[in-house]
Amino acid sequence: MTDSNRLRLTSVRETTLGVTPNSPRMRTARITGESLSYKPDFVNSEELRSDRMNADPIKTNETIGGGINFEFSFPVPDSPFSDMIASLFFNDWVNAPFRDNDGTAGSKVTSIAATGGVIAVAAGAAFAAGHLVRLTGFGVAGNNGVFKLTTGSSTVPAVGNGILTDEASPPAVARVKVVGFEGASGDIQAVSDGLMATTLDFTTFGLVVGQWVKLGGSASGNKFATAALNDWARITKIAAKKLTLDNLPASWTTDSGAGKSIRVFFGDTIKNGTSMVSLTLEKGFMGQATPTYIVQRGMVAGQGEFSGESEQILKGSVTFNGMTGAQSTVSLDDTPDAATTNGVMSSGVNVARVAENGAAVTSPNFVKSASIQINNNLRMKTAVGTVGAVDIGVGECAVTVNLDTYFGNNAVLAKLLAGTPSNFSQRTQKDGQAVIMAVPRMTFNDGNPQAGGKNQDVMLQLTASASIDPLTSAHVLMDRLEYYEG
Repeated sequence: MTDSNRLRLTSVRETTLGVTPNSPRMRTARITGESLSYKPDFVNSEELRSDRMNADPIKTNETIGGGINFEFSFPVPDSPFSDMIASLFFNDWVNAPFRDNDGTAGSKVTSIAATGGVIAVAAGAAFAAGHLVRLTGFGVAGNNGVFKLTTGSSTVPAVGNGILTDEASPPAVARVKVVGFEGASGDIQAVSDGLMATTLDFTTFGLVVGQWVKLGGSASGNKFATAALNDWARITKIAAKKLTLDNLPASWTTDSGAGKSIRVFFGDTIKNGTSMVSLTLEKGFMGQATPTYIVQRGMVAGQGEFSGESEQILKGSVTFNGMTGAQSTVSLDDTPDAATTNGVMSSGVNVARVAENGAAVTSPNFVKSASIQINNNLRMKTAVGTVGAVDIGVGECAVTVNLDTYFGNNAVLAKLLAGTPSNFSQRTQKDGQAVIMAVPRMTFNDGNPQAGGKNQDVMLQLTASASIDPLTSAHVLMDRLEYYEG
């Protein structure tokens, strides 16, 4: 016998659909339940028999697929959750530059030199002067922290003299990650529709239109004197000396930034696309004396949902379509990476902003619950002579938003009746990390306020469908900031 608490689910990304990489490095997923299925399909013979009996059922194929449920936490890069999002979005993350030793000391971050503050790294995405980099996992305590790069490079970025300490071979957990940028004293100023700079070049930082940014650091010298400006906004245009923003704070105003070295934080972003991302999943029933392992290959996220309800944990689910499967008593990886440990988020404590049409939803139409559903409309392609599937067909990316709001006035109802396009975003944050999920263009197409009985709140349960957004060319987007201040 075995027990559900002893289930181990691991995953690895595939390069070729349905093909598990050789000697795969499996990573442990965090789930609350699963309905993953690898099972045969049978039919009965239709032969007529005088004895009124049936012959043995005939196997015709195998079905591979099913779903997982989870509680929402920060989607750590390369984790199963991050890969599942990429599969659901049919796209890969656009990551801010980073290097991570990822288990092997000195492999990607090779050394730190006190002279010049040079951080020697393996070749990869370039770091730029002005980038804020966060160093973690280093053996010398003073080498951990957030620093402004004075020199950009793909191999030898530097923070300047007198800041870092010599470290010959940084540990296996050492990581360098771009988390934002910082201007010189008085260089970044707030204007009516965003930020302007005299010296800084905003086009050098790898920013993306539609991306969310957090303005202002934790120290007084790194944030605007006008407190209302040190908040979140979305990029709508990127020019060398100007960042145009929307979703600005309600009290946004101008500020020269005099005497301030303003920090702006940003992270990684992803939007729905057309590139299939497939995974190999392995279930291990670890409570058995000799564990059984069920492998499902070519698993592509067909549907997914992210939801939150007041006073509840934020939750989600992903349903997969798969190509082939197998079962064995030998694991693909006996020592998979441990699960991530980032904190689970809840709707009341960790949802910092729910916005509709670019403005926070507040009184009198507070949101009771919200969900975003994605359907890639997958179909399995089968062929004579093949068990399982030979390919996966892909349909439209249908995105639906469901909002359950208090019916405080007719503001949103009027948009429903008029067919007025709107948008939706939700920002969650915990432990200095944040995730923003957004549907940049949608139209409400269902909803009706009703008084169901005595002693009840009148609610307006709305449904909206996404359509292509001219600014971002997307139905749905997600940003993740693994570090921000303020």
